[in-house]
Amino acid sequence: MSGDQYGTYGQGYFVPPMPPAPPPAPADGVRAVAVAVLNLSGLGLGYGLVRRWGLMALCWIATAALLLVALPAEPDGVPGFALVVYGVFLAAVAAHGARVGLRARSAWPGPAPIALGLGLVLLAVPAGGVVLYDDARDEAVEQMLLDRLDRADRLVAQSGKQTFALGKDGYREALSLYEDLSADHSGSRAADRVPARMRTFYSTVGAVYAQGDHCGAIEPLTYLRTVPKSMPATDLGELRTWPDDRLATSLYECAAKDLASGGSAWPERFGELLTDFPESAQAAKVEPAVGAAVTRAAKDLRGAEPCTAVERLRSLSSEIDGLPGAEAGVDAALAEDAGRATANAGSGTYLCGVDQYQDGDFEAAQKTMNEFVKANKNHTNRARAEKIAIAAEIAQTVPAAGKSLPTTRTGGSISVTVQNDSPDDITVLYTGPVTGRFTLRACGSCRTYSLSSTLSPSFEPCSDSGRNYPERTISLPPGTTYFVHKPNDSLSSPASDTAKLQSGYIYTECAYATQTLGSGF
Repeated sequence: MSGDQYGTYGQGYFVPPMPPAPPPAPADGVRAVAVAVLNLSGLGLGYGLVRRWGLMALCWIATAALLLVALPAEPDGVPGFALVVYGVFLAAVAAHGARVGLRARSAWPGPAPIALGLGLVLLAVPAGGVVLYDDARDEAVEQMLLDRLDRADRLVAQSGKQTFALGKDGYREALSLYEDLSADHSGSRAADRVPARMRTFYSTVGAVYAQGDHCGAIEPLTYLRTVPKSMPATDLGELRTWPDDRLATSLYECAAKDLASGGSAWPERFGELLTDFPESAQAAKVEPAVGAAVTRAAKDLRGAEPCTAVERLRSLSSEIDGLPGAEAGVDAALAEDAGRATANAGSGTYLCGVDQYQDGDFEAAQKTMNEFVKANKNHTNRARAEKIAIAAEIAQTVPAAGKSLPTTRTGGSISVTVQNDSPDDITVLYTGPVTGRFTLRACGSCRTYSLSSTLSPSFEPCSDSGRNYPERTISLPPGTTYFVHKPNDSLSSPASDTAKLQSGYIYTECAYATQTLGSGF
C-alpha cells in the first residue's frame, strides 16, 4: 500500500524550573518577641525588622494621628477615646508582629537577641514621651489656672470702677474664682498668688471708705465681713478683721451726720453699731451724740420753728427708745435721753401753740393748746394755754379776735349778762382784755326763729317777760370783746358778736337760734 505519510512536527518551548523558595526560617521565639516589642514603640520598627514596610508605614500614620490629637498639650489631656483606640492598635500590631516574626527572617540588626534589646531600649521613647507630655499638660493646667486668676483680677479691677451696687456681681464672680483656685487647685502657682490677690480685693471693695464716704462704705464693708465664709480654704490672716474697725467708724460717722441733719436713717445705723460692735470705741460715742441731739432740739424750741423742734423731740424720744443699748451698757443713759426728749417736747408744745397762734393757724393752735393743757396739769403755762385755746377757737369764726395773744387777766368793772333764747345748750366764748368760756343750758320754752322774722325791724330776742331765760353775768374791762356762741349739738353754725365795752354801761348779750345761731344786744 502506498501513499503519503503525514506526520506532525511540533515546536516545543522550554520553561526552566523555578528555583526552590527559600525554606522558612526556623521558628524563633526571641525574634517574635523582638518584633512585638519593637512594634510597641509605635513606629512599627518590628515590621521593619521583618521587611513589612507597608505595615511599618501604617504604624507611623497611626502614631502621627495620635500626635495631631494630643499636641499641643491641653489641660484635659488626650481624649480617652483616642488613647483607647491607639492602645488597642499597639496591642494588635504587637501581637501581629509576634506572629509574623516567629518564622520570618530578620533584615537587621543581626541576631534576634540584639533586636530584642534594641526594642526594649526603644520602649523608653514612648515612656519618655508620656513623661514629657504629662509635664506639658501640667504646664497647660498651670497656664489655665493663671488665666482664671487673671480673669478674676480683671473682674475686680472693672468692678472697682463702678459703684458697689453695680460691681457686686463682678466681685462675687471673682471671689468664686479665687475660692476655686484655693480649694481645688492648692499648690498651683495661681493658688499661691491668691492671698496677695485677696489683699487687693479687700482694698478695692473698701476703697470708698478710704475716700471718706462713710455712708457709701457701709454696704461694701458689710459685704467684706462675709468673705471669710466664702473663702474657707484660703488663709486670709488679718484680712478677716480688716473691715471691722472701718465698718464701725462708717456706721458711727454716717449715723452721726444723719442725726445732726434731722434724718431718719441714724437709728438703724447706730443700732447696727451697738449690736455688732458693742465694745468698740465708736459704740461708746453713740450716747453722747444722741444726748447732744436732744439738747440741740430743746434749744430750737426757742427758735423760729418751735413746732418743728417739738416734732423732732418726739421723734427722738421714740427712736432713742428703740436703740439696743444693753450690750454696750448704755441702755440707762439712752433711756434718760429719751425721757429728756419727751419732757422737752411736752413743755415745748406750749411754745408751738403760741407760734401757731401768732402765725394765724388758729385751728392748729387750738388743738396744740388743748393737748398741752391735757398733758400738763401743773405746768406754769397751763392757765394761759387754756386762754389761748379759747381765743384760737373764737378766731376761727372772728379772725380779728386773734390779733394778739390773750392774757390770764380776769374780771373787770363792766357787767355783761348773756342770755340764751334758743332751744339748745350753748357754749359762750369770749376774748379781748379778758378771755373765758361758760355754758348756758337750753331755754325749754324757746323756739328757733325763722330767718324772715329776724329781718323784721321789730325783732327783739330775749324780750319775752314771761320767759325765764337761762343767763350768766360776767365782769369785763373796757375795750373790745369778741363773743362766739356755739350750739353744743355741733350741727349748727356758731354765731359771733363784737362788743366795744365802755365804763358806766350795763350790757346784755342774747343768743338765739335761726337757721344759723345768731347773737345781738
